[in-house]
Amino acid sequence: MSHAACIVIPIYNHKDAIGATVANLVVHGLPLFVVDDGSDAATQQVLAALAQQYAGQLTLLRLPVNGGKGAAVMAGLRAAHAAGYTHALQIDADGQHDASDVPRFLDASRANPQAVILGSPIYDASVPKARLYGRYLTHVWVWIETLSFTIRDSMCGFRLYPLDIACALIDSVKLGTRMDFDIEILVRLHWRRVQFIAIPTPVTYAIDGVSHFDVLWDNVRISGTHTRLVAGMLARLPLLLWHKLTPRRAAFASARAGEGKASAEGDAAWWRMAERGSRLGMRLLALGCKTIGPRLTAWWLHPIVAYFLITGRPARDASRRYFEHLAQASAPHDTPRPGWLSAYRHMLAFAQSGFDKLTAWSGHVEPAEVCFHDTGVLDALLDSGRGALVIGSHLGNLEMARALATRGSKTKVTAIVYTEHARRFNSVLASTNRNFSQHMLEVSDFGPETALMMHERVARGELLVIVGDRTPAHEAGRTTNAEFLGAPAPFAHGPFVLAHVLECPVYLFFCLKERDSYRLYFEPFAERIELPRRDRAQHLAAWAQRYATRLEYYCRKAPYQWFNFFDFWARPSGGAHGRK
Repeated sequence: MSHAACIVIPIYNHKDAIGATVANLVVHGLPLFVVDDGSDAATQQVLAALAQQYAGQLTLLRLPVNGGKGAAVMAGLRAAHAAGYTHALQIDADGQHDASDVPRFLDASRANPQAVILGSPIYDASVPKARLYGRYLTHVWVWIETLSFTIRDSMCGFRLYPLDIACALIDSVKLGTRMDFDIEILVRLHWRRVQFIAIPTPVTYAIDGVSHFDVLWDNVRISGTHTRLVAGMLARLPLLLWHKLTPRRAAFASARAGEGKASAEGDAAWWRMAERGSRLGMRLLALGCKTIGPRLTAWWLHPIVAYFLITGRPARDASRRYFEHLAQASAPHDTPRPGWLSAYRHMLAFAQSGFDKLTAWSGHVEPAEVCFHDTGVLDALLDSGRGALVIGSHLGNLEMARALATRGSKTKVTAIVYTEHARRFNSVLASTNRNFSQHMLEVSDFGPETALMMHERVARGELLVIVGDRTPAHEAGRTTNAEFLGAPAPFAHGPFVLAHVLECPVYLFFCLKERDSYRLYFEPFAERIELPRRDRAQHLAAWAQRYATRLEYYCRKAPYQWFNFFDFWARPSGGAHGRK
């Protein structure tokens, strides 16, 4: 799809702000369509001067009477489409939006030409609190109307439309013509299965700024719009639910912000999968723990999981594939049957694991609720005073053990984590306990600097805990195949190379929920891992297979507690598989 973009600016009596807005936008070299929505004589005079000053780049459209922001935007979109442009960036005339973000919107649109690019406002102290809190009511209604959290902010006046999609809608459906337009067009585009991509962007309210939002009548119009949209959602409910269970058209499903093309890696790589769930929802769970207690709050998980089961096809499919592999490698009738029920129980176990992390960091879990299967191995290590590398996995709940260790143990434990993928959840955990970030180190790969830093920690007698069943984003090619649950699966070289560099003992660690408590399994893996240069690939494969065998054992022991919701058996792209 070709990409010829322009900018559409609706304006009504913003004579003092429009000059600076236009000046900040023309530097990007895009044609401007300024739509005068029946402004007064003073504003018309300013616009005429701007049209003369930027002749050849600025097209001035004038509506005879004020029809509302929606009417002006639709007129601008139609004019841009008729002029042969494929995309239009809508931006308000009042100067609230940061024009320097225009290239970011354009880049996202070029990478995803059939997606709507939405501004996600970042407010400073200038935002009126009544306006800020009032927007959240509309956000909730939009989430209900779309059965989705995809549209994070439906009222931001900084957005980019694919014109063929937007004009097809406004020419076929009667949309609101005033402040309700921005909301309604997004909901209806969502119903048509259009992709949305959010771009965080600053929004500043000028002290002497002019607002045309009519607190009474615009709220009445928006309320009426939500009433129509809820009715439309109910009428479309079977179709919308069916859409949740079926993939989008390829043109939309493959679109990702910042990527030039879709690839098999985009579906399989866990770090490309967006973190689901809002920070607000997570904080509500944290608040529930403090007010009504963990037991009552835990019941909220059931409807939450049901929603994500219905809307999360990739995770649901990954769960099914996992249970298929588990059944293939196990005796008949020893494992859950792949399907909707097992996927629900799998996702519920994951949600409960996250909830247990929250309760542990909030101080609602006592050490007595976590016990060791056998303390002998760990006691011997601690008595020796030596540091070690401890390899865990996404089976069970390592964070539970770390939360309790932080509260009382004198053991020096540092968790090496890939936290970028779960920043929202980790920020909520950090808000519940000031010690959350202590002894936690975020990494993106195991490069020389990281290895040197870890070597110093081990030399001081620390235990470094990492996971062995995910590949860091920058190490997609450094994997080796190991037989896991009946089929070859890629395992990262990183843990074994790191153990070789550190020249320290290596242990395995699992924390599994058994009934209402957690049981810790700590076992020796290797006194030292050596990787001779001559046969390095064979040694890496042998260590990876040994780890995969133990992981498989514990997966059979706790089949619902392996929390890798992506195609673990897919071969990573981006490098030579199994290279040295």
